[in-house]
Amino acid sequence: MRYKLLGRSGLRVSELCLGTMTFGEDWSFGASKEESKQVFDAFVDAGGNFVDTANFYTNGTSERFLGEFMGDRRQEFVLATKYTLNNHPDDPNGGGNHRKSMHQALEASLKRLGTDYIDLYWVHAWDFMTPVDEVMRALDDMVRAGKVLYVGISNAPAWIVSQANTLADLRGWSPFVGLQIEYSLIERTPERELLPMAKALDIAVTAWSPLGGGMLTGKYKRDTERPKDARYAQGAWNDDLFVTDKNFTIVEAVEKVAGEIGRTPAQVAINWLHRQTGKGVVIPIIGARKLSQLRDNLAALDFELGEGQLTRLDKVSAIRLGFPHDFLSLDIVRSAVHGNTYALIDNHRE
Repeated sequence: MRYKLLGRSGLRVSELCLGTMTFGEDWSFGASKEESKQVFDAFVDAGGNFVDTANFYTNGTSERFLGEFMGDRRQEFVLATKYTLNNHPDDPNGGGNHRKSMHQALEASLKRLGTDYIDLYWVHAWDFMTPVDEVMRALDDMVRAGKVLYVGISNAPAWIVSQANTLADLRGWSPFVGLQIEYSLIERTPERELLPMAKALDIAVTAWSPLGGGMLTGKYKRDTERPKDARYAQGAWNDDLFVTDKNFTIVEAVEKVAGEIGRTPAQVAINWLHRQTGKGVVIPIIGARKLSQLRDNLAALDFELGEGQLTRLDKVSAIRLGFPHDFLSLDIVRSAVHGNTYALIDNHRE
């Protein structure tokens, strides 16, 4: 396992992050405490130090398990958790991005995790209600109080993140150093705005659902009946937009590459994501219900896809960037902007 710097910080995190939404059996899926401990230990034994959870996951069980698993080795881990999602559905202040929700969630998370600080505290999802300055000031207060070391944001538009970090820089508050998004061969739309923004602002990206909700493992075929227990964030099947001919074509291309090199489709999909170095710092979040799944995912670091294989996967999964990107890349537009000099300029910012 190698390590990366987490965005605009000196914090060292492992090149894979362990997602722990499967820790606990409170929901209709998940792993027992014993199995979760085996997954955690295997990740740590492989050199992993970056673990991700949330106050909402398995009704708090994920955080409680993590706290026990880390024990007196807490200082060795970069511990990330989140707030925003509502654990008290009848309380209008039980969730959201605002200061009260943040305070309540953080205090509860610290107790469940058995620690007095969080390394990376995520805004879990943008609520489109709380002013940006309230969020950033409240997060900075948590940093100044020593309860949080760094802050990040998940599931938010690029313009919100840009506004937030610009405001933080202006006011001397703690900026977002991490951005958590869905990103995989199945879901490449973050390449339109979110990834270029993160690269420009030096924000590290952690990518959830790197296996496209399970589709990229190859376990579903074109004629597979849609599962009846589709769950939020557990499968691409909970959105009909994912069950498309294009996505099955992507899966078949991944399977073909996997067969050529004697690897599993999951390993190929994670390796592709790991190789997106031209888009900034991208760290796949791997999650597993079983130790065998975790070991399979970790093995994605044991090889490198060839350039030809990467090109094939890029091509089959490519998306249209849309306006203004496609417009600005037209030769006639580039000529209007740069005259005859475009090809003569070495642009390191591309």
